[in-house]
Amino acid sequence: MTFKIRPLARQDATISALATLMQEMQAHYRVPCPPLDEIIAGLKSMPASAEILVCEDAGSVLGFVAFSGIYPGPGLKPGIFLKELYVTQSQRGQGLGRALMQALAALAKQRGLTRIDWTADPENARILAFYDGVGGIRKPDKLFFRLDGEALEKLAT
Repeated sequence: MTFKIRPLARQDATISALATLMQEMQAHYRVPCPPLDEIIAGLKSMPASAEILVCEDAGSVLGFVAFSGIYPGPGLKPGIFLKELYVTQSQRGQGLGRALMQALAALAKQRGLTRIDWTADPENARILAFYDGVGGIRKPDKLFFRLDGEALEKLAT
């Protein structure tokens, strides 16, 4: 298989294909998904701090990694927060996820960033083994928090 990994542009020709892959991702995680046109609109108006690398072959988007720059990290150094890594079900086990992580690591190094942080479902043994395999180090001393919905509204007002 020949594939290419590249940054997604805001007005990219592959946005529709990526949006369709994102629908697959939402179904995979069994979480609600907005309509395709809303996903496309969201991709076209992503915040400037949000970036996506797509893995494609012959116009098909096979996977992606979505991330943002973060600052500060340990030693007051900048880094990357990996928000999503997803490879279409039919292509799993072919090395695309590893290639996406390698591309992200190379981008971090090119930009002078010192780390990549992410979260993972502690019940998903396959993804934990994948992240262990790319050299990720589990950080059990940290908790992941989220503020959304009513709690976000309450704090904001």
